[in-house]
Amino acid sequence: MRFLIQRVEKASVNVDSKLIGKINKGLLVFVGIYEDDTKAEADKLIKKLIGLRIFEDSEGKTNLALADVNGELLIVSQFTLCADCKKGNRPSFTKAAGADMANALYEYIISECKKQVPVVAHGEFGADMMVNISNDGPFTIIFDTKDI
Repeated sequence: MRFLIQRVEKASVNVDSKLIGKINKGLLVFVGIYEDDTKAEADKLIKKLIGLRIFEDSEGKTNLALADVNGELLIVSQFTLCADCKKGNRPSFTKAAGADMANALYEYIISECKKQVPVVAHGEFGADMMVNISNDGPFTIIFDTKDI
């Protein structure tokens, strides 16, 4: 499982020109789910995400977590994070989870985050989404269950 995390001043997601989710200051999290991922792995990444200290304190040091700044979350599924580009120039997605499993884990991640973060918006699984981002920094971090 991969989380691509971006610190944002604001972010939103539209489907068919309709706004379905938006946040102010917080984290935009793109989620890629592999075929062998589990809820236990999702729990590890969620814990790491919630505690991630990438917001600046009064001295300008990245020392504060989401809760410390009343930050919000926007969670967007993105199977392309599971791309394998080792051979040739065309990415392979054979290790990405199937739609049913990926959607179940995606929904699980959203529900678990909602237990800990007051504002959690999200995209629509499997939809063609337009994501608008106002990066703060930019500050981008990648979590991968293979590394955590």
